[in-house]
Parts: sequence; C-alpha cells; structure tokens
Amino acid sequence: MRALYERAPSLLQDLKVSIHDSSLVFPNKEAERKSIFLSNIDQVLNFDVETVHFFPRNKDYPAERVAEKLKKTLAKVLVPYDFLAGRLKLNPETGRLEIECNGGGVGFVLGSSKCALDEIGDLVYPNPAFSQLICKTLDFLKPADDHPLAIFQVTSFKCGGFAMGISTNHAAFDGLGFKLFLDNLAAVAADKPLAVEPCNDRRLLAARSPPLVTFPHPELLKLNTPAGQESSPPVFEATQDDLAFNIFNLTSDDITHLKEKAKATHAANTRISGFNIVTAHIWRCKALSCNAENNMERLSTILYAVDIRPRLNPPLPASYSANGVLTAYARASCKELSEGPFARVVEMVYEGARRMTDEYARSVIDWGELYKGFPHGEFLVSSWWKLGFAEVAYPWGRPRYSCPVVYHRKDIILLFPDINQGYGSNNGVNVLVALPSKEMEKFQTLFHNFLA
Repeated sequence: MRALYERAPSLLQDLKVSIHDSSLVFPNKEAERKSIFLSNIDQVLNFDVETVHFFPRNKDYPAERVAEKLKKTLAKVLVPYDFLAGRLKLNPETGRLEIECNGGGVGFVLGSSKCALDEIGDLVYPNPAFSQLICKTLDFLKPADDHPLAIFQVTSFKCGGFAMGISTNHAAFDGLGFKLFLDNLAAVAADKPLAVEPCNDRRLLAARSPPLVTFPHPELLKLNTPAGQESSPPVFEATQDDLAFNIFNLTSDDITHLKEKAKATHAANTRISGFNIVTAHIWRCKALSCNAENNMERLSTILYAVDIRPRLNPPLPASYSANGVLTAYARASCKELSEGPFARVVEMVYEGARRMTDEYARSVIDWGELYKGFPHGEFLVSSWWKLGFAEVAYPWGRPRYSCPVVYHRKDIILLFPDINQGYGSNNGVNVLVALPSKEMEKFQTLFHNFLA
C-alpha cells in the first residue's frame, strides 16, 4: 500500500482559456414572482460550490452543438427549478436569507482552451488551473447583488473534448439535490421527460414553533456569545498554513481488508459500510498526526454529512431538491483511537450517523433557529465518493471524470471516486489530504501502518 502519488505530477498551470461570450439564460415560461423560504440548513450555506465535468470528443456532439443544446435545455429546466433562476436576498424584517424568485436567469459562458484534454494530465489530481473552467461572476451584471445562483461554462479543448464547469450557490442544492438536477438536465437534453419531478418545498425543514432543542449539540458552535466574551471563529475558517497535500488511494481490496479487520471484533448492530470503514481509518490517521504534544487524552471530533431525507418521520421525498443533509459527529481520545480496536472506531462513526433520528434532526434545525451557528469539530470528511456525477448519461455521453474545484484545507478531507476502478458498488476511493509537511509525513506513516 502506498500513497497514490509519491510526488506531485507535472500540472499545467495555465489552460490557456479564452472567454468568447457571456450571457444569461432565462426560463422559457414565466414563473410566479415570490420569495422562497430557506431552511436553517440552507441559511448557513451561502457560498459557491464549483464542479467541473470533463467530456471526451464526440463527433456527433462537438462543443459548439453541446453549448447550444445546453442553453436550450437550461431554459426548459429552469421552469421546474424556478428558484435557480432567482436571486438571494436578505429579508430585513426577519433577518433571514430568502430566494427572490424573479426569473433573473442563470449565467452561461462560452470559452475555449488551446490545450488538448489529454495534455491536462491526471484529472483526479487537484489542479488549481481547473478554476479557469469555472466562471464565478458575470461582470456585465450591475448592481453586485444581481448575482446568479448558478453559472455554467462550456470550454472546448483543441482535441474536440470539452469541460462543463458549473458554479452553484450551496444554498440552492446539496450534493444529492445537485445530482438530481444533473439527471434532469441530461433527460431534458435528450428530449425526454424529467427523470424525477423535484420537490422544492423547503418548509418541510422549517423549525418548529416554538423551537425545541432536545439534545446537546457539541458538533455546533454558537455565534451569539455573551457580551464581553470573544467569540470563536467557525472551525472551517481558512488558515494561512503552508500545506503539503497528497492523494491516498484505497483500492477495493484495501477496503475489503479493513472491513474484515472491523468484523473480527465489531458490535453486532454496527454497519460495516465502505464509508464507515474509510472514515474511521482517516480519523485515526488525522487525529494522531495532528497530536503534536503527544497528549493521548486529547479529544478529537470528526464531522461528516448525513442525508436526513430517509431519517425523518415522515421521510422527506427522495426528490427533495434543497439541502437535506446535517453534520454528524464522533468524538474520542487520541488514546482510544491509537490503542483501541479498529472495530470500535468504526462503531463510533456508525453511531454518529445512527444518532441522526427525526427528533435529533429537528433539534438541530431548531438549534439553528435560536443560535445561528455552524458545525464545530477538528475536521470534516466531505465525501464525493458515491454521488455519481460521472454516471449521468447526457446525449453527448458520460463524463470522463467529474470533480469539485479543490482549495486545499487542513480541516477538510475529501473523498473522490477512483477513476481507475470505475463506479461499481465496491470501487476504490481517493482521499485528498492537506497538512503541514511534518504532519503529512506522520499521516502517511499511520495510513500505511493502520492498513497493515
């Protein structure tokens, strides 16, 4: 077992992208003008998520035809997704963000690169130059608050392949909602009905009246600290650390091996899933590599997202298009992570997700109504592993690879599907880690030792 990359591959620093046209795409039917409620989960996610989807050459669908088809398709899809054509605004009476459903449209940008797709190199490896395939703002829009919730950029490569870069405000979608949107986009582009009718009723996750917090929530950080006390910044505030980064690969065989280790001593009711196994393995490595003072009593808290759609009573529709995930947590001492059985670490990860019952989720949402806080922990595992963006079948084919534009953060570890193993149910996973160099060396040693 080794890190996937012993040293960073040679990366193109400049994809030589030229922008040829920027415009807006409007819904092809006028929607009702209204203000759309945003849940307390949506409220704290007012930032952009950038994804890039790479496509090889398709002689029947050159990039110009794809762009034309995509533009017409968006005009149709923005009817059932009317909120996406709106604008975020702050309601001065309630102090809450809302979406003004005004048909303002989404951005659409055409570009070209002087590079061939194969010249970019390994698509799995994070390349800062991928940001050139994303448009973050449309300069022709004034005033500044007229900012689309989504901007699409189609960039052609000289080989005939192309990239579809999409910037979306996280308040609009979570990963599952975005995958559903892409499925619908692909279906309509193929002149088919929507794959699934989206459920856009965000009041399904409204707080109770009055709010009722029935659990302690150590995974959340209050921002309204008492007067005179210094408030702590959110745990995921960007740092200025000089970070090394690497991608570690766990093959299907590695994951099976870790499962067997856990099954040897696991509790009967613990779910030995791929995610739980990989997350437990990463947790041990990360917590111990950052334990500079070797304080084995130090507590480490790991955070990870849990889909609450099927966990509520009644369940949310699977087609719920907005943010339907909450942050679960697990906490243990460094001693327990280092010396305890691996099965117990897996069990704690599983217990964190199992804690997310209907009442717990409602308690979190109500907590947000009272305190306007953020997730709080040592680090977050953000999984893109099973979202399936590269499985979406567009008329011009499936993506060669789909990934977020990555900004290296010490407090966020990312999971990606392994491009070399396909997208089966037991495929491998790539783990992106960014740490100061000494911590990275220790992480890598632990990663290998715990896998043995």
